[in-house]
Amino acid sequence: GVLYSEGTDELLQLAELLQSAVMTTVDGKSAFPEDHALALGSGGNGFTGHGAHFLYSKADLILAIGCGLTKHPLSTPPLPSGVRLIHATNDPRDLHKSYPTELALLGDAKLTLAFLIEAVRNRLGARTLDRSPAAEIKSVREAWLAKWKAKLESAEQPITPYRVIHEFMRVVDPADAIVTHDSGSPREQLLPFYRATRPRGYLGWGKSHQLGTGLGLTIGAKVAAPDKFCVNFMGDAAFGMTGLDFETAVRCGVPILTIVLNNSTMAIEIPHMKLSHERHAARNLGGSYAALARDLGGWSERVTNPGEIATAITRARHQTQEGRAALLELVTGEETAFSRRGAGP
Repeated sequence: GVLYSEGTDELLQLAELLQSAVMTTVDGKSAFPEDHALALGSGGNGFTGHGAHFLYSKADLILAIGCGLTKHPLSTPPLPSGVRLIHATNDPRDLHKSYPTELALLGDAKLTLAFLIEAVRNRLGARTLDRSPAAEIKSVREAWLAKWKAKLESAEQPITPYRVIHEFMRVVDPADAIVTHDSGSPREQLLPFYRATRPRGYLGWGKSHQLGTGLGLTIGAKVAAPDKFCVNFMGDAAFGMTGLDFETAVRCGVPILTIVLNNSTMAIEIPHMKLSHERHAARNLGGSYAALARDLGGWSERVTNPGEIATAITRARHQTQEGRAALLELVTGEETAFSRRGAGP
């Protein structure tokens, strides 16, 4: 909604006028700059610690702008019961669909935000609000990250995916990148920790669950924004579904970077595939994806040492700047810790 209507500036103005915290859905990630003092990140199945804290412990009124609020565990944070709701959407079918709506605002997200800004300014007059949740957001976020520090900076081998994400954010300016996840573990690992700072700097998706979708999205993003560093994170199961389309990027001269988190299994399915795995090893996967990418005509590296992640990403980015599609295969472990509403590892 906010992204499609290009309403980020208006959302930012309204949040600062009201001094209100802002969380996005998975699909709306990047609609609000996540390095802003009022940002809570995105929520769906995975959550930031500060996002969960404010939504479930602090909120007494929610303004849902440009979202349908469909109850879907992968893409939209479930709202707490008993909290008053203002629902702004351009589709009347969304209203009262999932939650009782106290006030409905029907219209384009950008225009609705502009009218709300005008109304708030008229109410405030020359006054400014002296309350701000910014200090509490900062404090809770830091406490949450402290719980995850061991994962984010881990030197363990096989590599933890959280170290990969940490190193990527350390060497890549999000203002220069367009990033997306994939279904399964990469979505749950990347969404809470990656900070998108500009509209469309992150392509969030979740209501659909097709493994491998992120590769095609990234090819499209690079065609649409050739000056950006376009990167998709995917697991080895997702690569098994669409990985040969990496050749499309090579053949068509679309210089993307694909990061394959190769743990040789479908880790997120461990609790759901116990019997099939016991009988048929149904979760097991195998292959050298870096070798395959080279055979398809791209540039690639296979990384097993966490100390080499940052330099490998830098080399891969240089290859994309030279016009080559690149793939990094990171050999990772069966990571099953996720930042959920409890927000602990």
